[in-house]
Amino acid sequence: MLIKTRAIVLRAFKFRDTKIIVDVFSEWQGRISLVCSLSLSGRGKFKKQLFQPLTLLAIEFDDKARGSLFSLHDVRVDIPYSSIPFNPYKSTVALFIAEFLLYATRGEQENPALYNYLRSSMSWLDLCPASFANFHLVFTMRLSRFIGFFPNLDDYVPGSLFDLRESRFLFTIPLHSDYLSAEETSRITLLMRMNYENMHLFAMSRSERSRCLHLILLYYRLHTPGFPELKSLSVLESLFDE
Repeated sequence: MLIKTRAIVLRAFKFRDTKIIVDVFSEWQGRISLVCSLSLSGRGKFKKQLFQPLTLLAIEFDDKARGSLFSLHDVRVDIPYSSIPFNPYKSTVALFIAEFLLYATRGEQENPALYNYLRSSMSWLDLCPASFANFHLVFTMRLSRFIGFFPNLDDYVPGSLFDLRESRFLFTIPLHSDYLSAEETSRITLLMRMNYENMHLFAMSRSERSRCLHLILLYYRLHTPGFPELKSLSVLESLFDE
């Protein structure tokens, strides 16, 4: 049976001579891997440019998997980007987010709310004319709402610490080193309250932004098995000036 759904591309890589495997996060099936044969003549429907990271697609695939791979039957662009592929800042942010999602969503099952968050977030970035230097921070922190470890901000009291392992605020130092000081807890809590519409009001230096991002990635490594050091991190950190 053929299944139709919307999906966002996370990664595509060559498989044998003319085939590629495309990892996507789909609206109704969650994380899946698709296989298809690339068009070599330019007239086929499976063209390489369709599978760039974070492309928003409408797909149709066979629900009978061969191993862990589903055969792609049809594909089209769902929402074309007007600026992300052509803006070096946005495209670098997108490459980082694609690599981040590759590991953060691994094993995720059907989760339409998460898919819609990804879709609306990337559409927002594409249409945003300026002042998106904090986008990746807000995106990664708020994503944890959808995969189960966003902290309860109602428990925050000024002066408290944040236990990264237990995702909770406390006043006593835990018996491990994975916690934030009161100052860093205050900064991260502020970040957790940001959204795309107001994030430009919160000025950060490059060093502050870098520190927040490293703490967020540590948080994900503690809660997501096999979450690695990201190769795109150094490129992203070189983007935004003080």
